[in-house]
Amino acid sequence: RGVAPIDAFLDVALERDLRGFFMQSVANQDQDRVLELMRHRFAIPTFSDSGAHVSQIMDSSLQTHLLAHWVREKQAFGLEETIHRLTRLPARAWQVPDRGVLAVGRAADVNVFDPDRVAPDLPELRHDLPGGAPRLRQTATGFLATIVNGAVLLEKGEPTGVTPGALLRRSPVAPKH
Repeated sequence: RGVAPIDAFLDVALERDLRGFFMQSVANQDQDRVLELMRHRFAIPTFSDSGAHVSQIMDSSLQTHLLAHWVREKQAFGLEETIHRLTRLPARAWQVPDRGVLAVGRAADVNVFDPDRVAPDLPELRHDLPGGAPRLRQTATGFLATIVNGAVLLEKGEPTGVTPGALLRRSPVAPKH
């Protein structure tokens, strides 16, 4: 546009009646350092606070971003290794021993996706919490289905109406002596 960054920012905001969505990276800007940390043997790169700040940040796309950016675009991780880091590794860290693998007789949530297309969509602001409070919601592209315990929960991003899931709690851990 040939204008100062702040002027471009304000122009876009006004063009969208102040309803635009702006994203700014506030942490982890050194991508080489991020990759170094993610490769550490104790790192589980997709842990988050599971939506504790839904009106301010949107981190539900961590897994999708990992697949799109670090696996497909940067080729920093293999797909199989990444699936392990998204499934079995967190299950073990959260002490849920019967999850994180596909095996006969085991409960599982399975996301079927196209590795060439999977990507996070931009977040959108919704006012659907109690009292009309705001929250950020983020969908993704490239997911074909989500299967929970053998039943298709989502197909091409749309709910099928079945609700086969259950609340998952970690196993009690005996104290170590």
